[in-house]
Amino acid sequence: MHLLSLGCRHGAARALRPFPLCRLPLSSCTHSNRDVSSVNLTAEGEAAATRIKNSLSRARKGSVQDLIQCLGADCSGIRLTSDIVDTLLFKFGDDWKSALGLFQWAQSRGDYKHTECASNRMIDLLGKMRQIEQMWELLPDMHRRGLVTVGTIAKSIRRLAGARRWKDAVLLFDKLEDMGLERNTETMNILLDALCKERKVEVAREVFLMLSPHILPDAYTFNIFVHGWCSVRKIDEAMWTVEDMKNQGFPPSVITYTTVLEAYCKQRDFRRVYEVLDSMGSQGCHPNVITYTMIMTSLAKCERFEEALGVSHRMKSSGCKPDTLFYNSLINLLGKSGHLFEASQVFRVEMPTNGVSYNLATFNTMISIFCYYGRDDDALSVLKEMEAQSCKPDIQSYRPLLRLFLSRRGQDDTFRHLLNELTSKHNIGLDLDTYTLLIHGLCRVGDTEWAYQLFDEMVSSEIAPRSKTCELLLTEAQRKNMEVYVERIRTYMTSFGISV
Repeated sequence: MHLLSLGCRHGAARALRPFPLCRLPLSSCTHSNRDVSSVNLTAEGEAAATRIKNSLSRARKGSVQDLIQCLGADCSGIRLTSDIVDTLLFKFGDDWKSALGLFQWAQSRGDYKHTECASNRMIDLLGKMRQIEQMWELLPDMHRRGLVTVGTIAKSIRRLAGARRWKDAVLLFDKLEDMGLERNTETMNILLDALCKERKVEVAREVFLMLSPHILPDAYTFNIFVHGWCSVRKIDEAMWTVEDMKNQGFPPSVITYTTVLEAYCKQRDFRRVYEVLDSMGSQGCHPNVITYTMIMTSLAKCERFEEALGVSHRMKSSGCKPDTLFYNSLINLLGKSGHLFEASQVFRVEMPTNGVSYNLATFNTMISIFCYYGRDDDALSVLKEMEAQSCKPDIQSYRPLLRLFLSRRGQDDTFRHLLNELTSKHNIGLDLDTYTLLIHGLCRVGDTEWAYQLFDEMVSSEIAPRSKTCELLLTEAQRKNMEVYVERIRTYMTSFGISV
């Protein structure tokens, strides 16, 4: 049942050190679910964490071994706890070197033992940062200490596949029994899922054909393949998998069919979408709100608005209850198709009547629609309503309002107030799209000086402007004989590699 021969047919796997052939009791198959963000360190723990971070900062430019030596010299008297180590490992973010230095130093101490959470975090981080050899070398040592679980293997296989080291992912699965774990349905599904998500569906199928005489599939196995085939646009293969699923005694679920429907929607093959919907009903597998929302949104993107509204009516008549995401899509659809009153009614009446709560996207959608129709008072009213309901706006809440008032000469006070509210009251930084919108809009209304100030602020924030923005601002500055600005803009353009 070994899969090494499979790897050879697709190109040899990179040489990795084999795991020691010792046996440990079967590790727990539960994934670590410790929520480190909710851990509150004691005053002693905070002081220890700060001391560790300062020590690592001093040796950051060195090797991992340098970091370990520095910790040994500076922090030997610290009483280590799992709370301190687990919290720091997550706070390091993508700084894998500091994380590994702390992990190995802590592991070398006789008064401390890593948690499953710490071990899985370290494996995941090394894999994410493409430190595959480091990750591979860590696994045997973790195995000897009884820290390797199915959760560890899941993270390793997914990171290997994500780094396009899918052959190594197959090799790791082959080594599971050497680490005291079983090659069973759960671990097989982890491997197949990782391969399919990396679009190696053909390889996943070969792996499955080799393993299926020894390991029984379950419904999730078939769903993995349905999703995999759909992701590579082989929907016929996905439908064959659905039929095979039925023959194996696993009724396809709404998740199975929704995956297929989404693939047909992406191809704009709505005839097949309706056929699958009818087939689901005849089999007693009824679409859910996610299914209907996805179809409705796909039709709206194709500007088939009346058809999309028909899907919403079909959903409601089927007895399927709408949720917030459905209503957000419906409001957007009604607004785009010219049914502003109906969109407002859904927002003001239908959602509260049905007990469906708003979220940030609901408010943003309503603001965007009101701005599209020039209903600035209604849009501003929704913005105030957000704050009244303790829903903090984001940059998407303000962008359509800024666009609307920029286009209206004589309403500069409202525009300035909104921009100040965005940046000062809510402490929301401007992004590339918003800077671009503002600079272009100010140039159109002739306020080149303010446009340049925003341009200068943007560049100082290390946000690279688009070439079109530079060219527009340069033209406006030249037209108004702002020679100082012209020279600075040209300097910026040269530094960004934009032809002047």
